[in-house]
Amino acid sequence: MRVSDRKEEHLDITATQDVRSAHTTGLERYQLLPCALPEMALSDVSLRARFLGHELGAPLLISAMTGGTPRAADLNRRLAQAAQTLGLAMGLGSQRVALDDPQQMASFQVRDVAPDVLLFANLGAVQLNYGLGVDDCQRAVEAVSADALVLHLNALQEMIQPGGNTDFSGLLAKIEALCRQAPYPVIVKEVGWGITGETARRLQEAGVAAVDVAGSGGTSWSRVEGHRLESERERQVAIAFDDWGLPTAKALMQARDACPDLPLIASGGIATGVDVAKCLALGANLVGMARPLLLAALVSEEALHQQLEVTQRQLSIALFCTGSRTVADLVPERIYVRSAADGS
Repeated sequence: MRVSDRKEEHLDITATQDVRSAHTTGLERYQLLPCALPEMALSDVSLRARFLGHELGAPLLISAMTGGTPRAADLNRRLAQAAQTLGLAMGLGSQRVALDDPQQMASFQVRDVAPDVLLFANLGAVQLNYGLGVDDCQRAVEAVSADALVLHLNALQEMIQPGGNTDFSGLLAKIEALCRQAPYPVIVKEVGWGITGETARRLQEAGVAAVDVAGSGGTSWSRVEGHRLESERERQVAIAFDDWGLPTAKALMQARDACPDLPLIASGGIATGVDVAKCLALGANLVGMARPLLLAALVSEEALHQQLEVTQRQLSIALFCTGSRTVADLVPERIYVRSAADGS
């Protein structure tokens, strides 16, 4: 099967099937500490943030989703226009298909509609073991005028996916070599099963500029790939991993404990602005959303803008109701762990 055909299947399955992890994000265990007397007006709240030297209108990332098909091209442009309007960061889907077939690169090119967006190019880290070199990474970044390169880790997906790349040996050394040679920041992310504190520490030592913990609780790519499998035997293999992964809240806290100064992105099952606020209080510098925005973007440009505006308003109110004027004020002291005694 062509990679572009697989990407179309991924879009259809993600949009129409129940592909959510059997895990929750773990964020439901945490509650923001309410401030009954915030001593400010809502208009005093600022969502402005800074990530990897770039100013953002809010600490939100439209996470990597798609590319490599005509429909994906339209979606990427719609997402990019929204990011430009609201001052958000945006990640592109995996560009490997476009390295193999340069005609597909146009589906990732959004700079004409998003000239100011903090934009992340994207390639699979495992491809470093299958012929991908520094020059290829440079080409992926330059072709879309990206500000950074994301290398995604998707070990479980590759194990389940028909024809997946199953050799992940020696990748850390190759990531480190790329970080030394690349003239752009290199970010490493998971795709929905979480990065542990130990792995985050090793990646920081290798020189990555940031880590996206991408925990479980959102889209499960083992479930997505399970829908594509024709063999009952292989489907049974995939089903066993429905609850695989480290929940987003746990992954974020582990990574922050292990890497106090490393820029961190929290993603994986983020659904509301309150979720965003919780992630910021737990140590994230930027928070990514994917499937809720994909579903909205598939409806219309207006639906996407409404989804993002609702999320930002939720985030503003969460700041206000915790007495936080800025996102930097969302510190761990403004969140607590729920318990049975709380009636939850």
